[in-house]
Amino acid sequence: MAIVVEMHNTGDPATGSEIAAAIEHVLSDRAGDWKVSLMGSQANDRFEMKIQGPNAFERSYTLEGSAGEHRVEMIVALLEKMLPPRTHAGNALPRPQV
Repeated sequence: MAIVVEMHNTGDPATGSEIAAAIEHVLSDRAGDWKVSLMGSQANDRFEMKIQGPNAFERSYTLEGSAGEHRVEMIVALLEKMLPPRTHAGNALPRPQV
């Protein structure tokens, strides 16, 4: 399992490190390889977030700085909403016996 977080033009490097660590934490218990890219714009206060994962999973979202979506807790909350539901083998329904 690999997690890659790319960040470009997102401002303060210390905040960027905090965001990257939070993203890695959210994805750490998920199977497969994950890639999250955050690309800032020099023209406005938006970040483009792209998420790629196993089974051709791909999502994108525009984070609005004016709406507070550049904050670590907002990025984590949005990421968790966009990810597919977790599957737990221990919670699988038993197979009927034939």
